[in-house]
This record gives sequence, structure tokens and C-alpha cells, in this order.
Amino acid sequence: MGLCARRPPLRSQGPDRGGEHPRRHLQHYRGILQADAYSGYDKLYDSGRVVHAACMAHARRYYWDVYEAQKRAPGSVAEQALKRIARLYEIEADIRGRPPQERRRERLGRAAPLLQELHEWLSQTLQRVSAKSELGQAIGYTLGHWKALTRYCDDGRIEIDNNAAERALRGVGLGRKNYLFFGSDAGGERAAVIYSLVETAKLNGLDPQRYLREVFERIAEHPINRIEELLPWNIGRSLQAHREAA
Repeated sequence: MGLCARRPPLRSQGPDRGGEHPRRHLQHYRGILQADAYSGYDKLYDSGRVVHAACMAHARRYYWDVYEAQKRAPGSVAEQALKRIARLYEIEADIRGRPPQERRRERLGRAAPLLQELHEWLSQTLQRVSAKSELGQAIGYTLGHWKALTRYCDDGRIEIDNNAAERALRGVGLGRKNYLFFGSDAGGERAAVIYSLVETAKLNGLDPQRYLREVFERIAEHPINRIEELLPWNIGRSLQAHREAA
């Protein structure tokens, strides 16, 4: 399971990102949660039911920001960090789509030594830079979440990052900029329902616009006790059966 937001700031998030929401939503969940370092998830991990797998892409972005701020200075520490992380991603490109046990075996043989080298190099580098600098904070973030960041190496089910979830949420991010605000908590909840239906329609191979049009055309006359028939996977089966009959 993956949850991700845009790169989180290294400081506190503020009062509107309390951890009660993920705790309520995931109160019965057991397994792996791949997410950023948002502190609202901490009590989930403390419960022992949920294991944290961090997102390497988030760690990488801190170095990229420093690299950009330094005008992409050749040979800089930030550039070296990016190159070391890139080698890990090259391994992932080689093994993408393989069975979990095979991915674990390849990671332990190829990625684990690189990760050990990266940890040692970052630890040594941190002693030579200010912990309060942007670079120091980037290194501190990586080392502070090292166990979660490297958990993927020992579990072939876990990805190196959570970019798939970010791509799925890109429409939400764009909408947030375009709409500016929803107007009320109820408006936000209704938007979340629509987003969920749209993404679930996509996962079931449906055109979201066609799916929603089908629902809106049928829902007024549809019995409330059979509302589940209008869920994306059921609509998909209905459309498939109609195509086969035709």
C-alpha cells in the first residue's frame, strides 16, 4: 500500500495535518505502508500492525534541490549523492516486473553493497558540513529514515519509491491549484469520492467520463439497495457483457 504527498518540508506541518485521519482510515490495516516521513503516520507504525517503507524519491529530492541551488556544480556533494542514488535506480530498472523473490535476491546481491557504501559516505560527509545547512538537512533526512528507506532491499514486494502513488494523485494536485479551495469540509469529502471513483474506473479499464455518464444516466431510477451495481468493476462487467451480446 502506498501513500504519498509532494515533498514534505523538514519542519512541522501545522495543525491541519493531524494523524487522526490516517489512523482512522487504516485502523484495520495490517501490512506495509510506503509513504513519506509525515509524522501523522507515526502512531500507525508504533502500533506494530503497519510497517513503514520510505520513499527514496523523497530523499533524492532534497539533494536535487541543493544541486539546483548550487547551479548544478560539477563534483559537488549533492551531485555525488544523486549519482549514487541513480545506481540504485539502474538496478530497479533491470529487475522491474520480476517476481518478488527474484527482486529480493538481486537487491541483496547488487543494491545492498551500494546502500552500505552510501550510508558510510553520508555519515562521513555529515561530519564536514553544517547540520543546519540544506545539504546537512538532506543528509540528516536520509540517515534519520535509513531503515525505512532501505526496507525495500529485503522485500521484493516493496518498490524503491512511491512514485506510482504520486502519479495517481497528480490530478488531485493540479485540481487543488485550479480550484484553490473546496469551500467546506463536506465539499472536500465529496471531491474525494469523485476522485476515488475516477481512479477506480481507470484501474478497471474504463473511460472515467463514460463511466460517470453511465452512472448519472442510471442512478435516478436505480434501486438504492442495489447501488453496488453502479461501482466501476460491476459497470465494467455489465458493459463487457453488453458488447459480447452485441
